[in-house]
Amino acid sequence: MIYRFRVILDTKEDVFRDIEIEDSNTMEDFHNAITQAFGFGGQEMASFYVSNDLWEQGEEIALFDMSEEPGGVRIMGDTYLEDAVHEDQTKLIYVYDFLKMWTFLVELAEIAEPEDGRSYPNLMFAHGQIPEEAPDKEFIAEDTEDEFSEDYGLDADDYDTLDFDENWN
Repeated sequence: MIYRFRVILDTKEDVFRDIEIEDSNTMEDFHNAITQAFGFGGQEMASFYVSNDLWEQGEEIALFDMSEEPGGVRIMGDTYLEDAVHEDQTKLIYVYDFLKMWTFLVELAEIAEPEDGRSYPNLMFAHGQIPEEAPDKEFIAEDTEDEFSEDYGLDADDYDTLDFDENWN
């Protein structure tokens, strides 16, 4: 079967690519198709994350296993598209270059029969130009400062009252 995906750069401007690829290809093959479709060199680290309908990041499928324990994370080269994406699991988040954090929302749009004479992966449609720099991301942590102050009776912004020895080493 052929999976048809829309890969959207997470930015204010509309920048996306429609890619079709065989379901028997690996996630690494899909990673390569995405980097080529957006004009990246493909040398940077990347990961897919299984996502839900709210685009919440789930299980990681990494280009390389960098986890503390070997086998602690799924690897793109060992994971087939059909094992990661299907009719009930249609969304992925793709992050390319962890220093710049190019972030893409990936959605399975259609499952189709292969067309005779067509080679896959296939870039079906391209819209928009990728910006020169990755869009800024706003990472918001839960507000724990008030909780910290209540639990320990300390003001995290008042360094003079904290018990800290500057010459500890």
